[in-house]
Amino acid sequence: MLFRLFLLFTIIPLAELWLLLWFSSLTSPVVTFGLVVVTGILGAWLARKQGAQAWRKIQQHMVQGQPPTGVLLDGLMILIAGAFLITPGIMTDMVGFALLIPPVREILKLRVGEWLKQRALMQVRAQNTFYTSATHFQDFQQSTEPGHYPAEEEIIDVEFTRKDSSETE
Repeated sequence: MLFRLFLLFTIIPLAELWLLLWFSSLTSPVVTFGLVVVTGILGAWLARKQGAQAWRKIQQHMVQGQPPTGVLLDGLMILIAGAFLITPGIMTDMVGFALLIPPVREILKLRVGEWLKQRALMQVRAQNTFYTSATHFQDFQQSTEPGHYPAEEEIIDVEFTRKDSSETE
């Protein structure tokens, strides 16, 4: 984890600086500065526009009673794209603009969803000792798959009557 933070906060900014200096030597400092400013403004505008669209979709899903999971991931990726685009640099701009392309976000949503699913299964394995044996965990994994309906003997039907404190006195 410490190594990743080291990479994030030292190596990437140094690589960005080197790319900006290299691009400046190919063109001119004015062109490089203009490129940084234009990509920042254009990126902020695009991220704001797509972020507003994602916000409207989230609200529509909520009104319809649907979970907005995919749209929330879109919104998160658009937010990250905006942060990358207002950060000066060539690599961060490329990643930011890539995150604003809907097909790229769809691919990332599939991968992130698969990664989250694997992480959730690992948490279940680690925290629940009952499901550590292979057969019990496979039963649990099969029972959580979409389209699985419990068998008749798995259903417990219970009726109860609530008694208020005024009735018991």
